[in-house]
Amino acid sequence: MDQAFGIMLVTLEGTIRLSVPLILAALAGLFSERSGVFDIGLEGKMLAAAFGGGAAAAVFQSAYLGLGVAILVSLGLALVHGFASITQRGNQIVSGVAINFIALGATVILGQARFRQGGRTPALTGDSRFQAVELPFTDALADIPFLGPIYANLISGHFVLTYFAFAMVPFTWWVLHRTRFGLRLRAVGENPGAVDTAGISVTRMRYLAVICCGILCGIAGAYLSMAVAAGFVKGMTAGKGFIALAALLFAQWRPVNVMFACLSFGF
Repeated sequence: MDQAFGIMLVTLEGTIRLSVPLILAALAGLFSERSGVFDIGLEGKMLAAAFGGGAAAAVFQSAYLGLGVAILVSLGLALVHGFASITQRGNQIVSGVAINFIALGATVILGQARFRQGGRTPALTGDSRFQAVELPFTDALADIPFLGPIYANLISGHFVLTYFAFAMVPFTWWVLHRTRFGLRLRAVGENPGAVDTAGISVTRMRYLAVICCGILCGIAGAYLSMAVAAGFVKGMTAGKGFIALAALLFAQWRPVNVMFACLSFGF
């Protein structure tokens, strides 16, 4: 029984760890697609952010500075996608695929040019990497049968970005369903003509949604290269952006359902 319980805890802990980038990327796509901008470039933005964050963390020895760079890199690509698909009214699928290809090639070329390690960044240690956070009373509760190991392994001991990802689920629901911004965002995606008639800028709302998407993809990429891994390696997203997109479609664009879908894929 103890062995089976231990295997279950390890499995669930791994499920949480692997689902975090999926949750962040799926919520990123949720903001974008609610505004009417389909974003197949989640994979590329995550990959570019993972490289940018890992490279900055290796150079400046700061995980939080790396996180900022990761967000800026992803945000830049998100704005490129926004310019192509919103301002220029280009094909959204083509724009997203182009971002994926550019990120896949550019990360390896830039990594090789800067670090000479086959496209990788140097291994991150110390302050250049996010460390697991122990919540209060972890040691005191660890010896309590059944509940102690659950608290110590499933609730405590994760990265700060892990807690951020799960906190974003109710926050996203609140933003979309309980704020003026969320109401306008959903209206833009469902009936842009009526929103434009009401005097609300459709272009502005869609750009704001694309910016939200870029920020969340940047955090997802930073999680991959500076939390679960100690640096960037070629193609480290491994299709997680596409899996997040599948989870988003499966969950029918509902934040709580998105979380459970991503947990099931993580499992």
